[in-house]
Formats: sequence, C-alpha cells, structure tokens
Amino acid sequence: MKTMVVTGYKPMELGIFKNDDPRIFYIKEALKKKLTAMLEEGMEWVLISGQMGVELWAAEVVMDLKEQYDVQLGFIPPFINQESRWPDEMKSRYEEMSMLADFYKPVYEKEYQGPFQFKAKDQFLVNHSDGALMLYDQDTPGSPDFFRKEALAAEEKNDYKIFYITPLDLQETVEQIQMADPDYWSQ
Repeated sequence: MKTMVVTGYKPMELGIFKNDDPRIFYIKEALKKKLTAMLEEGMEWVLISGQMGVELWAAEVVMDLKEQYDVQLGFIPPFINQESRWPDEMKSRYEEMSMLADFYKPVYEKEYQGPFQFKAKDQFLVNHSDGALMLYDQDTPGSPDFFRKEALAAEEKNDYKIFYITPLDLQETVEQIQMADPDYWSQ
C-alpha cells in the first residue's frame, strides 16, 4: 500500500476543546505508531482533507516522521477556504500544514457550495489511495462515518483496505507510555 488516507473525528466530537488537551498527545502517538508500521511496509503518501482534529494532527505526525522516513503529505480539501470559520488557532495550523504539504489542491476551486463537495472529496480520496487509517469507534459513528461508508464500498469492490485506531488502541497507547515512565512505577 503506497497511499493511505488518514481521517477521524473532529476535536469537539472527542470532547477536546483546547489545543493543549493531553489526549491529543496520545492520539498523535497512536497515529505515529500505525503510520510508522505502514511506512516500514512501503507506504509513501499520506492523504488528508485538512479537517480539524485527527487529520491535522496526522499532518503534524507526518511532518515529524519526515525526519526519518521518505513520506509525502497530500492535502486535498473539499473546497477553498475550508477553514474560514474556524477558531484562529485552528486556522493557523491548517494554513501551516497546507503550506508544508508536498501536494495541495482542493477538489473544488470554489468556496463552499453544498454537502456534495464533501461527498466528492471522500470519493476522490478513496479513488486516489490504497487504503485508509481511521480513528473510529463503531459505537460513536460521527463525522468520519461518511468517509467510512465510501471506503467500505471500495473495500467490497477491490483490494481497498481500512485500518482502525479504536478506543482500545488509544488506551493501549496511554498505558504503554505511562508504563515506560520510571516515575509511573514509584507511585
């Protein structure tokens, strides 16, 4: 698998409302762990649409992984100015990641016109990738479910593959990091 889409929840769907929320660190570590394994198996590209939350965190992880791996970031938003109504801190992260990306091109070179743009973005990402890595909980579908339906349809038709980071994976990541800290054992 050479090209993977990374997607998942928006911060508010995870109950994250501040950029210094400690849960972001653990989410990024779980992403790093999965992406590193995929890079070691030959992955070359990570595609995102630039959604706030998991996608922008994944972009930051990819930028860190570039120090060790030959990985490219494709940033493909559904339309121009996707971030225009976002909080300022999120806007600046979006702009930074879009500038650092190896490839940037909106699916529609127009402002928001309707939900069809999000569906077209999902189709584009699935059609231009070999699989997807999703932070996803089947008990809480949320916004990633739209992309997941598109990916599941592709999985049925061909060799498209969906990988998940589940709440259990996140808990494992937290426990591994905590247990690696010598101070953890002295409490």
